[in-house]
Amino acid sequence: MNHNKYDIVIIGSGLGGLACGHILSSEGYRVLVLEREAQPGGCMQSYRRQGLDFDTGLHYIGGLGEGEVLYHPFRMLGLMELPWVKLDADCFDRIHIGGQSFDFVEGYDRFAERLADYFPDEREGLRELVDLFASYNRSQFDMLNPALGCDQQQGMPRSMDLSTPAYQWLHEHFHNDLLINVLSGNTTRCELRKDTLPLYTMAHINSSYIASSWRLRGNGNLLVNKLIDGIRANGGEIKCNSEVTQLIERDGHIVEAQCIDGNSYEADTFISDIHPALTYQLIGESALVKKSMRMRMRLMENTYGMLTVSLAIKPQTLPYVNRNEYVYSRPNLWEGFENDHPVSGVMISYRVPEDGSGHVRQIDLLTPVDWSACSQWTDTKVGRRGDDYAQWKLQKADECISLAETVIPGLRAAIERQYVSTPLTYRDYTLTPNGSAFGLRKDCGNPLLTFLSPRSHEPNLLLTGQSLMVHGVEGVTMTALMTCAEIIGRERIWEKLFNA
Repeated sequence: MNHNKYDIVIIGSGLGGLACGHILSSEGYRVLVLEREAQPGGCMQSYRRQGLDFDTGLHYIGGLGEGEVLYHPFRMLGLMELPWVKLDADCFDRIHIGGQSFDFVEGYDRFAERLADYFPDEREGLRELVDLFASYNRSQFDMLNPALGCDQQQGMPRSMDLSTPAYQWLHEHFHNDLLINVLSGNTTRCELRKDTLPLYTMAHINSSYIASSWRLRGNGNLLVNKLIDGIRANGGEIKCNSEVTQLIERDGHIVEAQCIDGNSYEADTFISDIHPALTYQLIGESALVKKSMRMRMRLMENTYGMLTVSLAIKPQTLPYVNRNEYVYSRPNLWEGFENDHPVSGVMISYRVPEDGSGHVRQIDLLTPVDWSACSQWTDTKVGRRGDDYAQWKLQKADECISLAETVIPGLRAAIERQYVSTPLTYRDYTLTPNGSAFGLRKDCGNPLLTFLSPRSHEPNLLLTGQSLMVHGVEGVTMTALMTCAEIIGRERIWEKLFNA
């Protein structure tokens, strides 16, 4: 068994783990990132099939314009150097619902005015909505601002309102049910649940995209490799095929991470980028982590997963579209979905052509899937799930294609080949319980339980990743900054963001 000593050991190489590794290695810490899979990156990574690279989770992001919420963090991480393509400012998302189409345009004022063209009686409510979104966008850095107060127990600003239900707020401010559903139309960014979804989550997830929306020209591995190159340039290390099986506690601190290959790594500080429930399962005998805490974490609910149909399109058959499409066959998006019913909603994401042809070669179709739809194959592994599973995937893929073809005429005839992933795929590659797309479910009825701080019950074990506060690229990046601030201080993070 090899014993190695580091300043910081990071478990998991998703965006949160890599961002923490980049920031802390740039501060001179000796950093090691441990990844259980053969390829780093978590749901940011890409996979290659017959000459094409397909993304697993990165489709588009918001707020990369100068001065916007992701601009400073991405500049600090070197990610602004990547080939970002700005989506159409006059329509970055198009919502197809109730037999009509509605355009989401860039800019808070323009966003409200365009929707007011469709719904003139709702102009006042739309104004309040974009004011709310803009205020959330401006407050993104409040948790890091050393000049502002912070609730040290929770690691969150005292002003943060997590208890308002998004569904309730929308119905208090709008009278038109169709408008409420249009505003909820990009549901693959956020789990719509009447009883749990906080307004805070919905506002944060949507606000930056209205400021500006972007895609990569190229695959998600560009982002992953850029972060890894930065970590290595700073003297840090990445070890793949290194699944952590146990965290050893001595004298009230985690002292060692033991891996399945027999290697053991000591550190002064540990950061977990894996699901919090899995993190607490790793901790062996402990005076600080009680069985009741482990049980509580294990019983917390997770958000639903996604089924993704990745399409390779025949060359020169379909034009590239510089926006996303959200297509629904039924008008009420908040009613949930039944597993035995056909797919009723799909997101269409076009891959930016890399050959300059103006024709798309890859399209992703995404639809939410509840874990119960996959439950009969829970004990199976990738490639060994049987004919029933293969048939179920083909049926769901066909339903997604049929719905997408209502706005992309000729889509089915243009398909060269397809690959389908499900929450089971996501679970097996990322270990995320239930193949959850957004991690732990945030509950406006119990925010103190479901919004987690980077601090754990172990004084030198920190958490990061999408399950803590806000999911998505923006939420995970901001959480990584907060996690690192626990080590180097908010003042230093602030300086690196704005004064470097």
